[in-house]
Amino acid sequence: MAPVVAFIYAHPDDESFASACLIRSLADRGIRSVLLCATRGDAGRPGPLGPMTPEQLAAAREIELQTACDLLGVSAVKHLGLPDGKLAGMDRPALADAVAEFLNETEASVVVTFPEDGISGHPDHIAVHHAVNEAVLGGRCPHVQKYYYNLPFAGVKADAPSVLRLETAPYWKVKAQALLAHRSQRFSVEKAFGRTEALPESKDFPYENFGLVWLRGEKNPVRKEESVLDDLI
Repeated sequence: MAPVVAFIYAHPDDESFASACLIRSLADRGIRSVLLCATRGDAGRPGPLGPMTPEQLAAAREIELQTACDLLGVSAVKHLGLPDGKLAGMDRPALADAVAEFLNETEASVVVTFPEDGISGHPDHIAVHHAVNEAVLGGRCPHVQKYYYNLPFAGVKADAPSVLRLETAPYWKVKAQALLAHRSQRFSVEKAFGRTEALPESKDFPYENFGLVWLRGEKNPVRKEESVLDDLI
């Protein structure tokens, strides 16, 4: 059976910020990727779109996410529609149940999500991290063989154990397009990556980094990898 790689995030745009190059690289190899998005981002700001109700922003961000995912080659997107900004106060087992259901439905072989600090410290990111941990490390997803955390763009050493460093240059153009597809989040994109006209430049962000934290029951395995698909059975 062909492998499926699942990405699990809190908000529309997380996928493009954190792992657009990885997703596009998989699509270019004919590998199916799927995305679970916990909220519709309706507690955010509409940015250049102007005043909006939360309902209008949710609808806009859902369209933006689909546009970005079409560019990246994501095969399927599922929305949980949970309260944006309030995931930390949710019943964690219920969120873990939703994650496990998604992973079992899609028969995902590989899972990618936030590290413990959520990269940015956002409480929603951290809540998703713990829910995915509970689902995967709790043995509730029998198809999952490998589990990765997104790591920051900078500060990750080249020789760090079990860290996959994907060069962004071959995929930066499509990453930039996906980021810009999230029109309501333009100000956040510019804060992270610079002015929109500079987005085609990848020199300041040479890698997307992913840490392997679990491999078929083994926690924190030490190994050198070329791809998230390495050693799949």
